[in-house]
Amino acid sequence: MKILVTGNLGYVGPGVVRHLRGAHPDATIAGLDTGYFAHCLTGAPAVPERLLDAQVYADVRTVDRDVLDGVDAVVHLAGISNDPIGNLFEDLTLEVNHGGTVRLARMAKEAGARAFVFASSCSIYGQADDTPRDETSELGPLTAYARSKALSERDLAPLAGDGFTVTALRFSTACGMSDRLRLDLVLNDFVAGAIASGRIEILSDGTPWRPLIHVSDMARAIEWAVTRESGNGGDFLAVNVGTDEWNYQVRQLADAVARAVPGTTVSVNENAAPDKRSYRVSFGLYRQLAPDHQPQVGLDDAVVELRDGLTRMGFRDADFRTSTLMRLRALEGLRDKGLLGPDLAWKVDSKVGLTAS
Repeated sequence: MKILVTGNLGYVGPGVVRHLRGAHPDATIAGLDTGYFAHCLTGAPAVPERLLDAQVYADVRTVDRDVLDGVDAVVHLAGISNDPIGNLFEDLTLEVNHGGTVRLARMAKEAGARAFVFASSCSIYGQADDTPRDETSELGPLTAYARSKALSERDLAPLAGDGFTVTALRFSTACGMSDRLRLDLVLNDFVAGAIASGRIEILSDGTPWRPLIHVSDMARAIEWAVTRESGNGGDFLAVNVGTDEWNYQVRQLADAVARAVPGTTVSVNENAAPDKRSYRVSFGLYRQLAPDHQPQVGLDDAVVELRDGLTRMGFRDADFRTSTLMRLRALEGLRDKGLLGPDLAWKVDSKVGLTAS
């Protein structure tokens, strides 16, 4: 079996590659990434790409069709990854995340791949009442990032069939330690703040709901989707991935971090405008379809892992929100150095191992 993992040089990718290598030791596993965040290693004992058989540096908007030759399954993680970046680069977010995704899936099917696994997001539900959203609920994406995921699902569905299964994994908000850690995620941000300054400042009133999932449990779901048969969910499947126990309000997350990092103070903004990005999610369908791949990491375990990982790194940067541990800052740094053009394509020559503009 040959598996292509796009976006493998990001936050989720290293854990996915590690998990797939353990689950399929004889598989040929290749990575495909632009390399924006390849330099953002965080306490990794060795370069995680050592587990790959090949690494391709390319942009999903322009990658050549021959990269997909012989590929049995595509795990598509690549994309512009969060709301702050999407707000700044709205058109590019849709171009990369929607256009690039559908283009890649079409090429994969034409090349004879049998599975396409798409990293979607529960953020497509948008603002919701306290009733947990399930896969039949109306979508209400509020940001460019969420819209790109919803549009991708819409246009991936017709491609499924004729031996080509498409699985859209609607992931909860990611958290946990990684060889390329991001701190622009709610739980990761809270732990970093507690470690660096002893303070957690919640910008909202603390009441918005967030479903969370650990990166290792995301990898477990991806392993399931790579080998999923059409008889288990259909040729096209969109499924919420997480666990009901991980539906938390933001204040509950902060309190869990404060318990693990003694001396941490938590403040909320009681006068904040309501945060529309609030939703609870039901994961009953995923429990039914993937009983052997359910999430295993709990909130307290994730907090302790992050605390210990940041401590091992010697992390003490109270100004971390201006560092490359925030994905927007990393991209801005590349642009400021003249390495990326306005379309976020590399300006350097492809001979040095990066995508040419």
